[in-house]
Parts: sequence; C-alpha cells; structure tokens
Amino acid sequence: MALIGRPLRLGVVGGGPGSFIGPIHRSAAVLDGCFRVVAGVVTSRPERAAVQGAAVGLDEARSYSNVDEMIKLEAQRVDGQGIEAVAVMTPNDCHFAECSAAMQAGLHVICDKPLANSVEEARALVLLARQTGVVFCLTHNYSGYPMVRQARAMVEQGALGAIRMVNAEYLQGGMASAVESGPLSDKLKWKLDATRGGPSLVMGDIGTHAHHLASFVAVSPVTRVAADVGSIVPDRQFDDFAGMLWRFANGARGVCCVSQAAAGAENNVTVRVYGERGMLEWQHAVPNYLRHSPLGEPARTLGRGDPYLLPAAQCATRISRGHPEGFRESFANLYADFAALIAARLTSTDPDPLALRIPTVEDGLRGILFVDAALQSSRQGGGWVNCALE
Repeated sequence: MALIGRPLRLGVVGGGPGSFIGPIHRSAAVLDGCFRVVAGVVTSRPERAAVQGAAVGLDEARSYSNVDEMIKLEAQRVDGQGIEAVAVMTPNDCHFAECSAAMQAGLHVICDKPLANSVEEARALVLLARQTGVVFCLTHNYSGYPMVRQARAMVEQGALGAIRMVNAEYLQGGMASAVESGPLSDKLKWKLDATRGGPSLVMGDIGTHAHHLASFVAVSPVTRVAADVGSIVPDRQFDDFAGMLWRFANGARGVCCVSQAAAGAENNVTVRVYGERGMLEWQHAVPNYLRHSPLGEPARTLGRGDPYLLPAAQCATRISRGHPEGFRESFANLYADFAALIAARLTSTDPDPLALRIPTVEDGLRGILFVDAALQSSRQGGGWVNCALE
C-alpha cells in the first residue's frame, strides 16, 4: 500500500541480468506498492546499459551507465518525476562511493550488507547520513521475518525476563570443496578478492548476518568478542570459518559459529535467546515458526499468521498460516518500513514506531566493528576485543 498516495520512485544500482539478489530487491520493492522501480544502473559496462536495463524492465532512457549520471539526470528531469531513493546491490567495495553519492544528492538509501569494507568508510557513511538526514536501511533481511519480529517483541515485553545467553549459528556448505581451484563465476571472483569483498569472506558474507540477527532479537548490541577465524578446507587462502564468544551490552554471554564450508549444510541461520524465564529459538530452515520454551512449562510452537501474535509480527504477515512466506517477503518488509520512514519525512509526521526497527547505517557500522574486532582477536590468539559503537 502506498503511504503517500503513490509509490515512491526508486533507482536501482546493480542486480542486473543473471544476478540472484537483483530480482529479489526489485520484486520486494514493489510487492506492497510502496515503490516503483523507474531507473537504474544494472551493469558496470556502459556500452551495455540500455540492453541490460531493458532486460530487467527499465526504460532505455532511464538505464544509466553509472551512478553519478543517474543522480544528475534524474534530478534534472523537467517532469519532476526523478528518483527519490536508491537501492544499492553492488560488490562490497562499491557501497561507500555509491551510498555517499546518493546521500549527498538528498536521496534515501537502502543498501545490501556489509555496509562497507573498512571501519573508516563505515564511520564516514554514518556521519554523512546524520548530516544529510536521509533514511538509510541496510538489508539484514532476516530481521524482516515475522517470527523474528515476534521473538524481538516478546523479549521487549519481558517474556523471557533478563537475557542471559544468546547463541547464533549460520552454516552453509557451498564452499566445502575447493571451488576456488576451478572456473570462477563473476560473483566468486569479486568475493574472493579481498580488495573488493572485504578482509574476511565468511565474516562479511554471513558473520554480519548472524551478528545483526542476534543483536536484533536480544534487543542489545554485541560489545566484545573473542574469536578464531580462518579456513577449515586445507590450503585455502580465504576465511571460511569463524568461532566466537561474544558479550552483549545487556550482560548476556554466548557463542557464534559461522561457516561456508560445512559439508552438507544448507543456507540456515539460527538464533537462540535464553532468559531467566525461558528461551526462544528461530531457524531460517523453518522460518514460519518460533519455538518458545518457558521455564518449567511445556514447549510451544508459535506459527506465523496465528491471531495471538504481537503487532510486530502481525504487520509483517501477508497471508494466513499454512501458506509459507519467506526470503523475498522478508526483504519486502524492510522495503515497506523504509518507505514508511521516508513518507514520514515527506509529510512531516511521526513515523510508525514499528518501522523504526529496520537495520540502520549505525547497525552497519556495528557489523563492521564486529568483523574488525573478530579478526583482530583471532590474530592475537583469541583474546577479548571491544567492538562497541562509541
């Protein structure tokens, strides 16, 4: 549903033909009628801009060769129908420049994680977002699942009491064999290049997801980490494993394990939060259900679409229980919240409090600080390193 009587106009950067994440973003943006994709830069090869743009449904005249050109020409449109927001889904090393250019032009930004490849770049993006006052959303999409939002709301309401332990696990099996020894896809080429993909593949790719999910459900940031980061596939030259102890601002302790080389594993992220009165568990493999085990009582399973769920879960649900919702819809929930915050700015009204839960540019900085601290800890033999947002 459009929040200002019409869809907001969105320009996309990246996600061209053959991309996995591009169709997810574009379809999620329009699922609830909050956005209309009107322009884009969907290839790094200028001579193919028109063809590649047309292949994803863009008007040839609004298929641009680079971000600066799109921002400039969209702002100069005589019909006043230029883009109002930008969605960035390019390789990690591009995020800083593209997000900076958009914010400097007064455009709102929704960007894939990780926010950047260095703490310095991440801090600069936080500062720029504050200076420009734009809305900035980072697509940690697992926080968009209804039952993840149910878990956070239950923690906020005290269903578990004081939080004592938070564990997270994100295991994938796609790199259990030496894929780097064979022909590389374009995606793997940049991911395995540390100057483009960042200092640690596993930490940037999935470690930041586990970190944000745990912090989101626990309603508390991670402040310290002790880590062992490296590879479990022999002779591999990039990180495919990280095992960590972590501590949270609310006093909770816990463990986190992430790997892209867990043979036989599917794409499954899990979070378990233990309080003084019970625990909650959510798994991406069964995303429509949340396990709640109160201390001294029978465990129960809460289902997405159940009428007794809290508002945070209800408003993120589109269809009744028994009809699964999943990955694409989690992105759509972030886009809907992103649109709600932009609409509040445009209409000078107070935003919906539930929309304020979206992952922000500050959350992106926390993720980069977490990666940096984990790598520093691992290099130093696994001692504790601070990763709190100052």
